[in-house]
Amino acid sequence: MLKRSRLEVYFDVLKAIGEGVDKPTRIMYKANLSWNTLEDALSTLVNREFVTEKRVGNSRRYVLSIKGQNALEHFNKALENLSTPTNLIVIRR
Repeated sequence: MLKRSRLEVYFDVLKAIGEGVDKPTRIMYKANLSWNTLEDALSTLVNREFVTEKRVGNSRRYVLSIKGQNALEHFNKALENLSTPTNLIVIRR
């Protein structure tokens, strides 16, 4: 099994939040992460303004910012383009 890159972890977290999962523990399960990895990812995503943290009493909720929505859209488009066989470039030597 291959280890995910940090970028893949960030996008897995963004994807989970984009699908409406907003509680940290639920995000952790949805993105298949350990607690420490999730905390690092959320901290980075909040600091870089891809995700907004909202406090509700003693609990935290996470919402995608416009920047996070745009990043997720571009990532999904890139994945679509890479998986489409008609976009393959053949290099001949």
